[in-house]
Amino acid sequence: MVVRLSRHPLLALFCGVLAALTLAAPASAVTGRVAAVPGPNRPEAAAGWLARQLVDGERFEVVFDGVAYPDQGLTLDAVFAFAAAGVADDSAARALAWVTRPDVRDGYLGDGAAEAYAGATAKLALAVEVRSGNPTDVGGVDLIARLRSLQAPTGRFSDRSAYGDYSNAFSQSFALLALDRTSQGAPPVAAAWLAGTRCPDGGYPVLPAQPTCHSDVDATALVVQALRATGRRADAAAGLRWLVSVQRPDGGFANADGVPNANSTGLAAQALRAAGRPLAWARAHRFLAGLQVGCASTPDRRGAVDFDGGAFDPDTAARATAQAVLGLTGTGYADLSAAGAAPGAPVLACP
Repeated sequence: MVVRLSRHPLLALFCGVLAALTLAAPASAVTGRVAAVPGPNRPEAAAGWLARQLVDGERFEVVFDGVAYPDQGLTLDAVFAFAAAGVADDSAARALAWVTRPDVRDGYLGDGAAEAYAGATAKLALAVEVRSGNPTDVGGVDLIARLRSLQAPTGRFSDRSAYGDYSNAFSQSFALLALDRTSQGAPPVAAAWLAGTRCPDGGYPVLPAQPTCHSDVDATALVVQALRATGRRADAAAGLRWLVSVQRPDGGFANADGVPNANSTGLAAQALRAAGRPLAWARAHRFLAGLQVGCASTPDRRGAVDFDGGAFDPDTAARATAQAVLGLTGTGYADLSAAGAAPGAPVLACP
């Protein structure tokens, strides 16, 4: 079974005025594997909780009908979260080593011949780059060359698969973000294609060329980051204006079902701060902070970010926490780097 890019729980087959809220303070010194982070609402503690959820300290899994399957996409989300928070570097190294293991890698990317998935290839390439690796040689596979081979003359990156083409706004955005870090850069035609999918209201859809264009928070948050990275700032600005227009009074953002949640808010907050929208980011930050499990809960849950603030659901908390960390720090995908990240999985310092 191939586990493709996921969105919140599911994706159709993935300034001075803010000083009191600004990201995290520099990561606290780590003693052994655990450091204490004072107070709640810290991305370091969220990333620490996430690291402790890794199966065998290296991966995430998804369970269907009682059977556990590898979840490479969520594992890479965790790698991004660890880099954003600047902690759990040892966990990130083990996680990326697992994803790039040939059998695990090929189950995610396809074999490169009969099966090749654009979004998965791009996401893995970006994760390797974030960790200062070489995406042109990942266990003998040149992810950049493979990704470029999936680009159509129109600029769209598409899957090559007997199961159909599941490429979407996430695939295209991750491709642009990954290729932008290479010496050749991202193809302008690919950025132009993505910009051309914009809906009349300024937002961006998950899937292009539908009978009705429906702007999507998660897709727009990722698209505007890719467009800004590739120099299409006017097109990104339209998406940012749409994001601000749909932000809830409490600072949160809702998914397609209308439920304000950590996943959508985390991605939107990341895009807003990376693009210099500090007030909107501050409101989103407060919403995310309100979803983080604090000292009143049991130690095994402290630091996690709940999906929507209802009853804590461990099945959704890992993905919610991974994407919430991106919003709590506000570090965009184009600027993510694991350089200087500390080892260890911090915990909240509770009485």
